[in-house]
Amino acid sequence: MQPRVEPLPPAERTGFAAKNPLNVFTTLARHPKLFEAWLGFGGALLYGTLPARDRELAILRTARNRDCAYEWAHHVRLAREAGLSEEEISSVRHDGAGLTPGDLLILRAADELHADGDLTDETWSELCERYDETGRIELVMLVAHYDMLSRVLTTFRVQLE
Repeated sequence: MQPRVEPLPPAERTGFAAKNPLNVFTTLARHPKLFEAWLGFGGALLYGTLPARDRELAILRTARNRDCAYEWAHHVRLAREAGLSEEEISSVRHDGAGLTPGDLLILRAADELHADGDLTDETWSELCERYDETGRIELVMLVAHYDMLSRVLTTFRVQLE
């Protein structure tokens, strides 16, 4: 499938997109003002306060829920760096078998946000036991952000490198 929005050619890349020539960056850099704002927001979520393992579980589950191969492929590497095993990564894609109750809570939160745009009171209560207020805000915004990004990547037909 051809991209609907072509990545910038190498000669036109500047700044972050020149240093990090992944298709997600070189495509979104076609709108410089939005790209710069998005980098700041996305970076704040990617390197926020959540443990890396929790962050990657949430992102992978969101990529799976949106069937976004680009997001999945890039975050599998980050999930490995965060300490997830191949079995755990595969489990995120499927039924969650073998994951801890805390891991399953993150998957459930991502699933509920995907399906309903909201969390049940039970899930919220469990998140309150696991995270402080900052962590809860960040988790919900992380899932919402990667849901949005997966829609953008899919709509623009961004190709995997």
